[in-house]
Amino acid sequence: MIDMTSQRPSIVVIGGGTGTSVVLDGLKHRDVDLTAVVTAFDSGGSSGRLRAEFGHLSQGDLRRCLIALAEDSPETEAFRVASGYRFNGDSSLQGHNLGNLFLSALTLQHSDIEIAVLMMSRMLRITGQVFPVALEPRDLCAELVDGSVLRGEPTIDLRRKDPPKIKRVYLDQPVMANPRVLDAITDADVIILGPGDLYTSIIPNLLADGVAEAIRNSRGHVAYVSNLMTKHGETDGFHVEDFAREVSSYLGDIQIDTLLMNTAPVPVEVQDAYATVNAEPVTLNSQHSTGCAARTVGMPLIRVFRSEDTDELRVRHDPVLLAHAVMGIVGLTREKQSDTLTGQVNANAAD
Repeated sequence: MIDMTSQRPSIVVIGGGTGTSVVLDGLKHRDVDLTAVVTAFDSGGSSGRLRAEFGHLSQGDLRRCLIALAEDSPETEAFRVASGYRFNGDSSLQGHNLGNLFLSALTLQHSDIEIAVLMMSRMLRITGQVFPVALEPRDLCAELVDGSVLRGEPTIDLRRKDPPKIKRVYLDQPVMANPRVLDAITDADVIILGPGDLYTSIIPNLLADGVAEAIRNSRGHVAYVSNLMTKHGETDGFHVEDFAREVSSYLGDIQIDTLLMNTAPVPVEVQDAYATVNAEPVTLNSQHSTGCAARTVGMPLIRVFRSEDTDELRVRHDPVLLAHAVMGIVGLTREKQSDTLTGQVNANAAD
């Protein structure tokens, strides 16, 4: 019988932004083959300005994931820190991030974003690999329940008080998924979606042609990590199962294998800080949780910290706790694969 434990499990993390970076930061210390699939449809901030000027993919989420996977060593420290630096003050570079500028320079030099990412990966000595979900830029659009349409990630991400709810998000034009992304999903043991902004970081990856189908057809265990807090204008009033059902709908209404949620209480002082931006803790609505996933796993997953920019209390997923939870999913998946293989071997022997 083949020993399934002799092979490193393959984990694909799909998303973008801070949430995906936290997952990667924890998993890079585990003995796994790790792939990050990153949305590249951002059209705001530093990434948006560079995209508008040079026409290539947005670099912001790619840069965040590369830094998250970087080797923690003196040899990479200077570049890691510099890559996260954002220019301020009265300058033509104001608002630009150095890592974004570096990726743009490499992309222009080699006329290929994937070569740029590979070269930065080597300089940071990353664990795993990072792929943009698609190789052509597109604009993210949102249709609201009142029939109006928002175009561009920033207009969806930053919205006025009491905005209409989002009915659906879509790309302004179809785009084929990066073939390397489809290969990684096909070969994955575990596929992790989230955490992150639902409509601007997670779901955009599922809009590239071929991604949702590859996940549906993959042998991998599909897990969704629920957000800790709602976001005004996107997920007001959402419970854990609302996030899961929305992701499932963009996957083709498949049932998610595991829904992973936090059970640790968010401190009152943190809730008060988030209330100023109309956000609240995401909880499970037990009356409507049936069917959103094959199983729901809850455990403490949070860490509280003080923002360097605003000095306000904030909450994030703890990378160590989250990695531990994901590895539990990996263990369950490997056991099932081993049992299936044992059954096949026994059936062949009986024949």
